[in-house]
Amino acid sequence: MGTIRRRGVPIAAVVAGALLLPAAAFGAVEKPVATTGGAANITPTTALLNGSVNPKGAATTYLFQYGTTRLYESRTGSLDAGSGNKGKKIAIAVAGLVPNTTYHYRLVAQNRKGLTFGKDRTLKTKKQPLALTLTATPNPVRAGRATNLSGVLSGTGHANRQIKLEASAWPFTTWVQNGNPQVTGATGAFSFPILSVPANTQYRVSLVSNPNTVSPVLVVGTTVKVTRHAKVFPGTKRGRIHFWGRLTPAADAATVQIQKLRRGNWIAIAQTIAKPTGKGFSRYSKRIKQKHGGRYRVVAIDTSGVHSVSTSRSIRRHHLRG
Repeated sequence: MGTIRRRGVPIAAVVAGALLLPAAAFGAVEKPVATTGGAANITPTTALLNGSVNPKGAATTYLFQYGTTRLYESRTGSLDAGSGNKGKKIAIAVAGLVPNTTYHYRLVAQNRKGLTFGKDRTLKTKKQPLALTLTATPNPVRAGRATNLSGVLSGTGHANRQIKLEASAWPFTTWVQNGNPQVTGATGAFSFPILSVPANTQYRVSLVSNPNTVSPVLVVGTTVKVTRHAKVFPGTKRGRIHFWGRLTPAADAATVQIQKLRRGNWIAIAQTIAKPTGKGFSRYSKRIKQKHGGRYRVVAIDTSGVHSVSTSRSIRRHHLRG
C-alpha cells in the first residue's frame, strides 16, 4: 500500500510533528509560574515585595507569604494576575513590620491547575531611630509643689539607656542638669520625680551617649493660690459686691480679674492690681455693681511670666437688690 500524502507531505510526518509541538500551541493550561523578586523601599516597619507571575493561560491570583521564619506567619491579600501566557511584574506593599528584623517571604500563585510557590527570599527592616517623649503629671502645679516627669525612649535599642534631665526656670535663659541620670526600662520608659517647682520651668531630656537625641521642650506651669471672699451690699437699683483675697506666693502687680459666667463662658467684668504686703503674699480688693446675680470667680494673671494664670473657686451670689 502506498504512503498517504497531504499536499505532498506524508500524514505520518504531520502527526509526528504535532506531537513535538508545545502543549500551549493547542491551548492547554498549566500551573502558573511564580518568581519571587527582591524587596524595595524598606523602612523600619514597611517594605515593597516584588516578583512576577505567568498565569499560563488560566485565571490566576497571587499573594505574598511573609514572616520571621519559613512558617510565613502572615500573608497579603490575593490579587488578580489575569489569564495570559506571559510573565507579569507585580508588587505588594506590607506594613506593620518590626524594626531591625529579618523577614522571609515568597510569592504564591494559583489557578485551576494548581498552586505554585516562588523561592524563599529575605529582607531586613531598618533600625528605628531613637526618639524621646516627656510629660508632666500634674501640669500646671501649685508653685512650690511636686510633679512627676515621665517619658519613653522609643526606637531600636531603647532599653537600659541613660537619660539625663535638664531644667530652665523663668526667664528661661540657661539650662542646668537636674539630678542624676535615670536608666530606661525594658520598654524604654523612665521617670524623674520633681519635689518642688517654684516658678514656670522648661524641661527636656536627652540621651547621655548621644545628646542630639533630645525630647521636645516641656513647660511646667506654676500657679498661685487665689483665695476669694465676696460680700454683697444690697442697693436700691444695683447691688454692690466686694471681692477681696490673697495671692500666695506673692505675685505683686499681677492683674486680677473678676469674671462672671455668661452662657457658658467666663467674661471679665472688672479688674484690679495685686498689691504687695511684704509677708509672702499679695492682696487684692475690688467692689463692683451688679443688677443681677450669678456665678463669679477671680483670675490672677502674672504679667511678669513667673507664674501661669491662676483661678479661684467660683461662687454664686443672688439677692443683689434691696
